Amino acid sequence: MKTEYLLPEQIEKRSFEIIESELDGCIIPEQVRPIVLRVIHTTADLEYSSTMVFSPNAPEDFYAALEKGSVIVTDTNMAKAGINKTALKKYGTDVFCFMSDEDVAKRAKEEGRTRAAVSADKAAELGRPVIYVCGNAPTALIRICENIKSGRFIPEFVIGVPVGFVNVVYSKQLLMSSGVPHISNKSRKGGSNVAAAICNALLYMKK
Repeated sequence: MKTEYLLPEQIEKRSFEIIESELDGCIIPEQVRPIVLRVIHTTADLEYSSTMVFSPNAPEDFYAALEKGSVIVTDTNMAKAGINKTALKKYGTDVFCFMSDEDVAKRAKEEGRTRAAVSADKAAELGRPVIYVCGNAPTALIRICENIKSGRFIPEFVIGVPVGFVNVVYSKQLLMSSGVPHISNKSRKGGSNVAAAICNALLYMKK
């Protein structure tokens, strides 16, 4: 295999060209194609071309949520760090992650729950519209869906792509049937990097 010597700014462009060539013949709706490509670029996993799930008009609903003044809440500091703050700045919003907060750790221990689930409740208590970005903890996504079902708190939008083996697919199924605008995927794959990539793709798409 011949080495390609590229300038730093050329590497991403070339990567997307390779992805496009390897997806030749794969039908992906144009409305969400940049999101799927960004996830594949982040993971080098072409399977996402057939497993990602989008609620109707998902990009438009995401932008409407931002314009409504929604804050973004992530389930990991890694996802928080991965969201492009420059792209987000034009919306004048904030990104939070509560996983390391002392009150969350204390409450989780007292109630016998995961910090991820308690963090989801803390986000619901902000008194502000929220976009959840969940890439790691299915317990967070399950709690989000429980709050939606009970009517306690309904987020404006949810990116739900937790990764793992326990309750992962189940949590995504709950999200897909919640009626809330969302982006998810039909497998155990995901991760904080995938969640951040989806969020960034949406931000980059907005003109």
